[in-house]
Amino acid sequence: MIYTLDIPFDEYSSFMRGSAAAPPVIHKAFHSSSSNYFTEGRQDLKDHDFLKSAPALMLSSGETALQEIETAVSKLLSNNNQVISLGGDHAITYPILRAFSKRYAELTILHIDAHSDLYDSFEGLRYSHACPFARVMEEGLATRLVQVGIRTLNKHQREQAEKFGVEVIEMKNYDPTQVFEFEGPVYISLDMDAIDPAFAPGVAHHEPGGFTSREVISMLQRMKASVVGADIVEFNPGRDVGGITAMLAAKLYKELIDLMLRADHEME
Repeated sequence: MIYTLDIPFDEYSSFMRGSAAAPPVIHKAFHSSSSNYFTEGRQDLKDHDFLKSAPALMLSSGETALQEIETAVSKLLSNNNQVISLGGDHAITYPILRAFSKRYAELTILHIDAHSDLYDSFEGLRYSHACPFARVMEEGLATRLVQVGIRTLNKHQREQAEKFGVEVIEMKNYDPTQVFEFEGPVYISLDMDAIDPAFAPGVAHHEPGGFTSREVISMLQRMKASVVGADIVEFNPGRDVGGITAMLAAKLYKELIDLMLRADHEME
């Protein structure tokens, strides 16, 4: 079973809050009559037998909220389910992956983002949305971290990437024909600001020079991997224009579910 878990948390956003409001907006776009429930892989997700919604989390604040996220995800995974989470800022990925690491001893992460989120600490916060992958790698929650779309690396982040053995594919070096092929279980963390703000204006951090919508969709569709979980984060409805980013987030949600539904099938 694949469970969708809404995580309305943006307390650790550094520049602008608002992503906590994203989950219901993504669901509204997903159910919009302007489109339908089919993925491009021809999966009909309307009332799909293997797709369920978990109750949206009602969170406390600070580190207590992070523990609540970890507990909720762990509970879902303990029943042999998969989980796709809708955030929220990128701080939620750290407690999510703490839960996933308990089930998957060797986990690969594909992180799609404009930012590496590898700061040891940002503005005095070790749990900032700019830090989750430093915490993940410190604690050995994954055996491999591949980051793609990055276009804001500074000296500290480069040093962190080298320290943790992170495979960084900067946007300037991205080959749109590349096919990502991974062995073992894979978790995908998709930050909406990976996509160029021309296609996704509804984010706090507008970083020009990013992916087109089609490039990200094609990246997911071409992947050869057993995807066991995912998150979509950093969509800020307050900055959206005409629902463009909401509809794109819903589209990516569908394509990620398509990938996860194929996880148990033998890859060609």
